[in-house]
Amino acid sequence: MADMWVGVNGAEEALRQVNAEMMGAARLLADAAGAKVTAVLYNDASARHAEALAALGADRVAVVESSQDALPPETLGRTLARMVADAAEAPAVVLLADGAEARAAAPALAQAIGAPLFSDVVGIEAASGGAPVFVREPYTAKVVERVQAAPGTATVVATVRRSALAPAEADGSRTAEVVRVPADATALARSIAEVVRAASDRVDLTEADVVVSGGRGLGGPEGFAVIEALADALGAAIGASRPAVDNGWIDIQYQVGQTGKTVAPALYIACGISGSIQHAAGMAASKCVVAINKDPEAEIFALADYGIVADLFEAVPLLQAELARRA
Repeated sequence: MADMWVGVNGAEEALRQVNAEMMGAARLLADAAGAKVTAVLYNDASARHAEALAALGADRVAVVESSQDALPPETLGRTLARMVADAAEAPAVVLLADGAEARAAAPALAQAIGAPLFSDVVGIEAASGGAPVFVREPYTAKVVERVQAAPGTATVVATVRRSALAPAEADGSRTAEVVRVPADATALARSIAEVVRAASDRVDLTEADVVVSGGRGLGGPEGFAVIEALADALGAAIGASRPAVDNGWIDIQYQVGQTGKTVAPALYIACGISGSIQHAAGMAASKCVVAINKDPEAEIFALADYGIVADLFEAVPLLQAELARRA
């Protein structure tokens, strides 16, 4: 079987957890098929992450060189398409981390090479003698979908939901061949003028094991102080529903939902969130959901493993006090 490719954004000092998760899936597929894993590393001119990717199971690290500090998603898609076209054998699978970047790059890649695209994948399984099986949870996880490419398909492109797959275990004894490839020059007309990252001492929302989210029930920006205190006690990330963001109570980077970020933490605590289908689309994969809402008919309770019908401004401080007592 042809090799497995994993696209890795190396812009940050440390590799994100989702990269270890994609590498783990690619390594399992490659081992089952007697194939190899190539990590395509971009936005990292110094290739400082090449050694870490080798430890996670990469047999080869292809470093994309560009005159730009950050590749626009369209450029990434076209660069990957050119690499596929130039390869002695097209990869069986190309994995990208689901998110705003992949939602632009993956379709561009799939269209350019005539490949099927499976988005927001939550599971990948090796199939005996056939193409890998990709597991999806459309319709806010009301359906579990298992899909395969049609027989004879050369390459499948897939975007992987963060925190959905088991990460690869690092092995420092592994080594990988490092090669350099140029970014697609025809796609460099557009450029990213600046990448702005908000500084925060909290864990990244999309990679957090615990998320505390607030919604319209907080009543205003000052309401977030209550859930921030609970988040501090739990070492959690902060999230928000779209109404809270639309009302200007908190920055859009914290929005969870269909038009925000998708999270899959071990624990999701929803405070004053009604639980619309748009919000559910971003958090339905959470392992355990605790809902706090004074409306017993709120939709969020249908998603919750545990529900507290109470005023959040009374319930949340009680939870925080109990956590402090047990600390």
